[in-house]
Amino acid sequence: MSSTEAVTATEPVRRPGLADSARELAEGSTTSVQQVSEALSRIEASRSTLNAFRHLRPEAALAEAAEADRRLRAGERLPLLGVPVAVKDDTDVLGLPTHFGCDGDLPAAAADSEAVRRLRAAGAVIVGKTNSCELGQWPFTEGRAFGATRNPWHTGHTPGGSSGGSAAAVAAGLVPAALGSDGAGSVRIPAAWTHLVGIKPQRGRISVHPRSDAFQGLTVNGPLARTVADAALLLDAVAGPHPDDPHRPPAVEASAAARRAPGRLRIAVAWRPPLTLTRSEPHPDVRRAITAIAEALAGLGHDVEEARPRYGLIGLGFVPRATAGIAELAARHPDPALLDPRTRGALRTGTLLGGRVVRAARAREVRQHRRIGAFFRTSGTAAGYDVLLTPTTALPPPPIGRFDGLGAWRTDVAMAEACPYAWPWNVLGWPGINVPAGFTAGGLPVGAQLLGPSRSEELLISLAAQLEADRRWYEHRPPAPSL
Repeated sequence: MSSTEAVTATEPVRRPGLADSARELAEGSTTSVQQVSEALSRIEASRSTLNAFRHLRPEAALAEAAEADRRLRAGERLPLLGVPVAVKDDTDVLGLPTHFGCDGDLPAAAADSEAVRRLRAAGAVIVGKTNSCELGQWPFTEGRAFGATRNPWHTGHTPGGSSGGSAAAVAAGLVPAALGSDGAGSVRIPAAWTHLVGIKPQRGRISVHPRSDAFQGLTVNGPLARTVADAALLLDAVAGPHPDDPHRPPAVEASAAARRAPGRLRIAVAWRPPLTLTRSEPHPDVRRAITAIAEALAGLGHDVEEARPRYGLIGLGFVPRATAGIAELAARHPDPALLDPRTRGALRTGTLLGGRVVRAARAREVRQHRRIGAFFRTSGTAAGYDVLLTPTTALPPPPIGRFDGLGAWRTDVAMAEACPYAWPWNVLGWPGINVPAGFTAGGLPVGAQLLGPSRSEELLISLAAQLEADRRWYEHRPPAPSL
């Protein structure tokens, strides 16, 4: 299939989202066994077209669904009781290996991660683990261990990465919502390229235990869903720290924020990305889509103007932390020879940049907070902005295989050209949300980032929900593939 050929398809199938699935179960109009069975059937049928999942747990999931139905009949109510969801393959699920996109034999996890424990406590049924690129390094979900995960909007294109499996699964309606992780945009980028809402929360909002402080503090877990309300519901369900977590922000009420008007805001639009040593410019279709979002926000009564944040040399705080994080995970692989040559190169680089260099990179964060934080309003002052709007990516989703055969340096350059906007907020540890921004002339989705200062999830969610009510992006679904 060529990079511009659309998936052979029928009319879109409109399946209920996360909140509607939970409501239908509580009302008794469906059962958890039915929802889980149908999700598993859709996943199996889509393996040859989308390849979104690495591991399924059909027997366990159906047994848990039957137990959820018993609890529902007994009158028990939990936010996600009986609803099928998926998690990314960097997340420990008891009894399944955590391959994180890698090849080779790895042992099954001896316990659930904290995020999975909280999902289960909210009543969710985890049907499986979604594909990720190797150790979450790249904005595409392809690898020799599992093949290529494909975009439901155009199967000749990537859904993005590294949470591409989760994004493809939700966009295609295989599950109503899924958990991803974001260390340099890995929730927001695939959300942009599959027409989803993706929330990168404040560092520590959702635990990454047992890998606390993952990738030297860059990586957080975050929800992918079709609507702001669904993403907020999943965020509320999994938010909260493990006792060993080093980052413990105060609690937020995401679902309540999604029902609340944001008030009149001062919003900056920034086209210039941080220094990447490439000539990154937004694609004309991306620029057109972000301009339309800015105009919509102005039409909703917000003050919107172009501005330029002072990013400085924020990359000096990112590269050592990212490569050291890859090195820490790669060094634990039982057979490093099975890793991609680019991963082995990152292992060597990360080892060299570990220790003192990483500590210095992390120490820069305080100054980066002050410099970029000055761009935003602080309590009691009128100067600055409430929200920063940028493209989520500079380019539309690339074709499958675009990065094949590239060495480490050329892969990094290609990534920086395509995705120069997301990673600074991982260095800062602050929240951001991707919202669907529209489509290219060829029908490929693109996204917009709403970025805020520390602990601003509730404001960003309120603004995203207001924009969603105006734009109604959830009405657009990818074609249902002929399976």
